Amino acid sequence: MSVRLVISITAAPGKGAELAKAMAARCRVSQQDAGCEQFEVFQSALDPDRLCLLERWATAEDLAAHAKLNQSRAPLPEGLRLGAGEREDYEYNRTR
Repeated sequence: MSVRLVISITAAPGKGAELAKAMAARCRVSQQDAGCEQFEVFQSALDPDRLCLLERWATAEDLAAHAKLNQSRAPLPEGLRLGAGEREDYEYNRTR
């Protein structure tokens, strides 16, 4: 069963657009990882410093492999985000 991640991210004040651009580059790389079914970042229309990352992985093992790959990838530029964000994990079961 697929695994869905919803990650809420807060940018440093006024840095939402810059963070979204940096995250878009990360998305393009992660979309190539084995088992990646979705890896996209969305920016709030109401608060441009609030972003949401949606990920879907074919299996928990694919997610674990992605996490391991991320350890060797360059980090996002310093000063763009506040905190680590909030992560929600779900077993994904499409109903329609």
